[in-house]
Amino acid sequence: MLITKENILAALKNVEDPDLKKDLVTLNMIEDLTVDGNKVSFTVVLTTPACPMKEMLENACRNAVKHFVSKEAEINIKMSSRVTTPQQQFNKNIKNIIVVASGKGGVGKSTVAANLALGLSLNGAKVGLIDADIYGPSVPIMFGLEGAKPKTTEINGKSSIQPIEKYGIKLLSIGFFTDPNQPVPWRGPMISTAVKQLFNDADWGELDYLVVDLPPGTGDIHITVTQSFPIAGAVIVTTPQKVALADAKKGIGMFMMNAINVPLLGVVENMSYFTPAELPENKYYIFGKNGGKSLADDYNTPFLGEIPLVQSISEAGDAGHPIILQENNPMAKAFSELAQKVAQQIAIQNEKAKTA
Repeated sequence: MLITKENILAALKNVEDPDLKKDLVTLNMIEDLTVDGNKVSFTVVLTTPACPMKEMLENACRNAVKHFVSKEAEINIKMSSRVTTPQQQFNKNIKNIIVVASGKGGVGKSTVAANLALGLSLNGAKVGLIDADIYGPSVPIMFGLEGAKPKTTEINGKSSIQPIEKYGIKLLSIGFFTDPNQPVPWRGPMISTAVKQLFNDADWGELDYLVVDLPPGTGDIHITVTQSFPIAGAVIVTTPQKVALADAKKGIGMFMMNAINVPLLGVVENMSYFTPAELPENKYYIFGKNGGKSLADDYNTPFLGEIPLVQSISEAGDAGHPIILQENNPMAKAFSELAQKVAQQIAIQNEKAKTA
């Protein structure tokens, strides 16, 4: 068969994005197609640089051209990405806001948020992280930034906060503006104003994802963030314990309320089991088993994975060097896979909103 652009596109219509349930041509994911004799070149534009199926889609495209057009074709495929956005954005430069929440404190929500943000960045995305936990800001410690103070600049006559950059992502925390040794006895209106400033008064530049670490519970900050800004989706963090699961259900219920209506990206089960460093194959389910998976099933939302209770995770956070940055650590792989799954769910939710 003669190799032409038309029959290449016809062949690629047989390659479906398994998440979006449409072929790559219909989704406008094929660009820069050129044909020169037997030489075929095109770009596949993915919905996120953190796509977990990048290699699978590339192989599927290659096989489709070989099978439906010509076995002699010399195929050059470039894999690129263009992060999708919800239908609404509060800032045209910030494509997606992801909130990380839990009903209960002490479940490792901030650890998940920090490693999720870094995981998205390490996969090639532009990422920011807001620590909106007014009462217990963790970002200054987890990123080794105790005592750091963001600078302000004048942009068009308006003062703008410059997020602090560390490990390739942009960071802002209420902890940068308060005394770490003093409590923050703020009433609701003061809290809401402070949190909004982290979004509105900061020069975030261009971001694919802005991850927001919410405080535990379902209070003023949750309402302020979800009703003031268009949220692409929420990640729920829990442990397997019944007490944590009961509170996580309340958190999920809040996001599902008509007045809030934030899509659920899925559930992360933290501290799923204990694994001692000297016996890495051993698993001790000290808080129960499969609680997070059951919770996800109950709400028909994705189960994003299990994060074990490992000493090195807490040590890395306390040292200001999150575990995902340790390349040879198996926990780094677990958080990287979590980031890919979250990016995957963002793309699915954005496509659903577009076609609704």
